[in-house]
Amino acid sequence: MKFTQNLKGLAVAAIAVFAVSVGSANAGEKIRIGTEGAYPPFNAVDKDGNLVGFDVDIAKALCSEMKADCTFVKQDWDGIIPALLARKFDAIIASMSITEDRKKAVDFSERYYTNQLQFIGKSGMTLDVSLVGLNGKTVGAQRATISGDWLEKNREGAKIRLYDTQENAFLDLSSGRLDGILADVFVNDAWLKSDAGKDYEFKGDPVFSDDLIGIAIRKGDPLRTKLNAAIKAIVANGTYAKINAKYFAVSIY
Repeated sequence: MKFTQNLKGLAVAAIAVFAVSVGSANAGEKIRIGTEGAYPPFNAVDKDGNLVGFDVDIAKALCSEMKADCTFVKQDWDGIIPALLARKFDAIIASMSITEDRKKAVDFSERYYTNQLQFIGKSGMTLDVSLVGLNGKTVGAQRATISGDWLEKNREGAKIRLYDTQENAFLDLSSGRLDGILADVFVNDAWLKSDAGKDYEFKGDPVFSDDLIGIAIRKGDPLRTKLNAAIKAIVANGTYAKINAKYFAVSIY
């Protein structure tokens, strides 16, 4: 799901971190997992302060498959890759898109789901999401995501506002400060089904498909091999399908 991460200098940092990060979690070892906690239905914090969501459930299933003792660390999105490189946690499971830019700083597992980007706006109001149609419109996205990056590269005639969290972008849309939002289709869909999003709808077709979402780990970390094997195992044994059905009506794998 997410893209440009203030990566200046991170490739150099990744090399430095690699020197002290060789030899990561083996079976039975402790693994710390970083996630945002502000991106429902993938990751969020419930009323009791617990991290919940699809990402969290997938992480727990992977840890069970690897027989690892896992703990979760809540981390703001803007600093999530730097925190991984600083060894605050060992893996990022937070709906992060696999991109060439990010690969300069971190390694990725194979995908654990596939995403699309689509606009939403006020129901009953025309929002032409073409390049010309958005001229003069104010559209938003979360900062450091592929949605924000896509807007900046493809909608130069629009006024673009980027937000620290997706929740704040939704707040500005519902307050009338935005004409539309571009975000992950499943995140938008969850918001549209909430009370806050009941007067809004999808606009146009998805503008970007086949966005592969993976788990980020430090460069050269052998944990990547274990995670790939665990992803394949939970897909094959039906665990993934059960978690998928808890959140979505169709398979997102």
